[in-house]
Amino acid sequence: MTTNVYHGSLQGKIGYPTIVSLPEDSKEYQTSEPNTTTRVFGLDIGRLSKPLQLFVCTFLVFSLFVLYGYCQEWLYITDGFEEFNVYVTVVQFGFYSIFGIIERKVQASEIERKVPLQTYALLAFLTIGTMGLSNTSLKYLNYPTQVIFKSSKLIPVMIGGVIIQGKVYSILDICSCALMTIGLAFFTYADQTVSPNFNVTGIVLICLALCADAAIGNVQEKVMKQHHASNAEMVLYSYGIGFLILCVLHIVYGGVLQFGHFLLKNPKVLHILFIFSLAGYIGIQFVLHLVRTFGALLAVTVTTCRKAVTMVLSFLLFAKPFTMQYVWSGLLVLLGILLNVYSKNKSKIHALFQGSSKRSKDNIV
Repeated sequence: MTTNVYHGSLQGKIGYPTIVSLPEDSKEYQTSEPNTTTRVFGLDIGRLSKPLQLFVCTFLVFSLFVLYGYCQEWLYITDGFEEFNVYVTVVQFGFYSIFGIIERKVQASEIERKVPLQTYALLAFLTIGTMGLSNTSLKYLNYPTQVIFKSSKLIPVMIGGVIIQGKVYSILDICSCALMTIGLAFFTYADQTVSPNFNVTGIVLICLALCADAAIGNVQEKVMKQHHASNAEMVLYSYGIGFLILCVLHIVYGGVLQFGHFLLKNPKVLHILFIFSLAGYIGIQFVLHLVRTFGALLAVTVTTCRKAVTMVLSFLLFAKPFTMQYVWSGLLVLLGILLNVYSKNKSKIHALFQGSSKRSKDNIV
């Protein structure tokens, strides 16, 4: 709902479609405008000291998205849920729409819609694509494999940038993309070798989800600069329209009554779906606050570490085959991400190390 307001603001550009992923191109998320809001999901945390804000946001990003990942994997390994996994996206869209309505009511800061409905309709279709395909891919892939692919969204973003916008990337960007590609290839090979549930269909689905996710960013970058839309408006209309589209499709193709009957017999599934949706919705709010308050470099670092923790916990909490090839191929992807972060933040990183070195010398003197 990667986790995506413009005119210098960061809210729209990171946004909600990629709920568990922060875009790698962190340079695009820098802003010179002052922070205009300190509210996170209706709570004003701007009154806290900066160190305390950092601790609270980091702790909640880790906690909420680890919970999000646990619920998502739990759903897809639950007996009897296999035939209803396509409804995860429908329920998630429905809950996000409800949360968006509640948030706008609580904030009571805006009433009129600022973005054309046709734009939200396009975003809704793309969001259905990225979240629907991503959720469905878990039917065919181990959760860590899905996470490692979603962490490599930079690859389709760079390809789309070259094809659509004619962008030219630096050597560091190209190297980071190459490292991610190699890491993904070996991670996929390891999964194919040791996982009895591996299916190439899952790889196709997650790759299509990443392409749709990259398209979302390009569409938003093109149209959102013209409007001053808030997060709450974007999530309400994008997910609200998407929810209506999905409802119509599922009513036409059938299965809604069977899914409702399944939920009545298994109320715990509905509880997990609610927690899953709430954790993702609130989690991205704290990611956005991290970016606005502390910068994209720190936010990318926190979210990348969170993904690593999620993958480790997935192996610990859910029984699945393991091989050391997962480790070193995952490290290649991580190295690619870090190289891209360095490429986009060289001046900041150099200034940080120079300041640290100067303070050390002063202390010695």
